[in-house]
Amino acid sequence: MATATLGLYPLSRRCNGRYLDNERDITPWMARTQEQRRAETRQQLLEAARDMVAERGIAGASVDAVAEAANLTSGALYGQFGRKEGLLVALLDAWKDATASVIAADFEASSSRDDQLASLWRNLADPPADGGDAWVLLEHELWLYACRHPGARSTVAARYEDARRSLADALPGAAVADDPASEEGLASLLIALVIGLEMQRRLDPDAISDELAVAGLRTLVDAFARTRERA
Repeated sequence: MATATLGLYPLSRRCNGRYLDNERDITPWMARTQEQRRAETRQQLLEAARDMVAERGIAGASVDAVAEAANLTSGALYGQFGRKEGLLVALLDAWKDATASVIAADFEASSSRDDQLASLWRNLADPPADGGDAWVLLEHELWLYACRHPGARSTVAARYEDARRSLADALPGAAVADDPASEEGLASLLIALVIGLEMQRRLDPDAISDELAVAGLRTLVDAFARTRERA
């Protein structure tokens, strides 16, 4: 069958069992294919970065090294993520979102505040997901990277802000009623305490038990609520 052409693209080609006979038909077919290729490229880069950062740390995972490990060019990485910290943030966002969803579901299903706080501690300090321990280390590395590279600070700060808001949304009744600022403030303190306890436990597991961590979180919640009620 002869095909007419417009520029470089045939105006009649077979796709999914039918012929595409005009430019309007061809455009979505091409767009879907390009979108699929872009998604595959993104996944290749994320997988290469995950393995390399876990092995070498952020400093040892250069743009060129990640691109080479993914059998792609550095231009492909910049095209997908803009710069190195964009890749690192994307690498951690999937884990962060999955963890936030688990915590929110646990909060909704829990019948007691201690169960909620235990879920918060367990999922952030000792995540059950495959490679969870490595993800927590990557979060620490991303924080250090932002401290050392001012250009990355706003991006990482936005991630912390998002984490605070997500936790605050899951805290109905934990802070003073009808006070969103109170809930977000409490979320900030809870995240800070969890991070500090997790860092100590990583170096000395016997120093920070699950019971101690939950008791500390409970004390913080109760003290914060009393302070806000007196204000």
